[in-house]
Amino acid sequence: MTADDPPIERRSHVRPTVLKEGTINGENVSIGCTIRNQHAHGAELRVDPEAVIPHTFVLHVPADGASYRAAVRWRRKERLGVQLYASGVR
Repeated sequence: MTADDPPIERRSHVRPTVLKEGTINGENVSIGCTIRNQHAHGAELRVDPEAVIPHTFVLHVPADGASYRAAVRWRRKERLGVQLYASGVR
């Protein structure tokens, strides 16, 4: 692999790029975030790198008119990868 080669894609689903505001709601927390990419099974969020994020939470996305159950799968500074569960919370 050279510097000109595209990065290896490790995701099982392509995540279309989006720019939506959201709120992470968990036990005693409500944290604003930006959704950078999303598909039916996951999303990448941007959060304050100092924010303490619960392992599982409800992600409210006003642009979708929906809330999703979510679980953290990885975190790198302000980037947060989450799994979204098929059954949304209304």
